[in-house]
Amino acid sequence: MYFPKGTLDLGKPGQFSRMEISHILIAMTVLTVAFAFPLSQSSLLSGNISFNDLVSVLPISFLALFTAFFVHELSHKFMAQRYGLWSEFRMSLGGLVFSIILAVFTGIVFAAPGAVMFRGEIRRFEMGRIAVAGALANIVIAGVTLPAYLFVFADAGFIGRLVGFVCFVNALLATFNLIPVGQLDGAKVLSWNELVWGLLFIVAIVITILIVSRLPSFWFG
Repeated sequence: MYFPKGTLDLGKPGQFSRMEISHILIAMTVLTVAFAFPLSQSSLLSGNISFNDLVSVLPISFLALFTAFFVHELSHKFMAQRYGLWSEFRMSLGGLVFSIILAVFTGIVFAAPGAVMFRGEIRRFEMGRIAVAGALANIVIAGVTLPAYLFVFADAGFIGRLVGFVCFVNALLATFNLIPVGQLDGAKVLSWNELVWGLLFIVAIVITILIVSRLPSFWFG
């Protein structure tokens, strides 16, 4: 998300401000708890909420969100800083509240934690590369964890569920963000380079399909 110079007065280019760190920590905490509900198959509507089950899956939820959400946003940030832009993450309070309420009541997560914001003069190819950075980071992580799960850790209990869920969340996040609509990364990438967008989108979809087809083997239930 781009903000013209003068609309934000928070932090300095190349640094993590206290505000940014607090926003990241809050977003990570909320999303970790939210994703614990579908992982443990818990929700108020189903009447199936077990505190012990929720706590037991928190490590899986946190590590998956750390590799997906945190790495995704930092990839945007660092790429923007590479081009000399001020760049910091800002959480969306409304999005986080919606995410946790939806997860608690239905066991479904729609993650809307916020976005990396930046300011400064930016060229079209820089905007495209900044947008690519987040999805590409997720694709790389998903691409590494997919074969690791399928051929090594599929039947490895806790480790298997962890590796599988890390792959799933990263693949899903990459696929969703590459949809070329609105303010999603996909629209910016497509506007910059259609070939890059097409290749990344296809790879993300393929990885997502492959890992989703194996969900029953590591999902709780």
